[in-house]
Amino acid sequence: MPELSLSDAAELKPVQALSLWHDVVLQSVRRDGPDLSSRQLAIMFTVYLDPPPHTVRGLAATLGVSKPAITRALDTLGGLDLLKRTRDEADRRNVLVQRTVKGAAFMHDFADIIVRSSRGLVA
Repeated sequence: MPELSLSDAAELKPVQALSLWHDVVLQSVRRDGPDLSSRQLAIMFTVYLDPPPHTVRGLAATLGVSKPAITRALDTLGGLDLLKRTRDEADRRNVLVQRTVKGAAFMHDFADIIVRSSRGLVA
């Protein structure tokens, strides 16, 4: 990977950004654990980085995809115990999407991969 000085780290060149993401993706698919799609990762990032509550409807609006697409992704993520769905007791029409312990551990590990990969960019 091309190296950057610390002052330039926030200003990645396109090839450096692609190289970083390439390294992150390679490390993530080589490790034990689920190999998530980009949509599934986007949902995970949203649920774990943005404050709750999260709903299927809200995730669809935030990500700009259909509710059925969110539901399909949540079926997989729920089956992996990375997220869980529950009915909103205040409004039974809403389905809440919640974090799990296993999902938090997955995101922590994914963040570690990003940090390790980015170290090659900072001299």
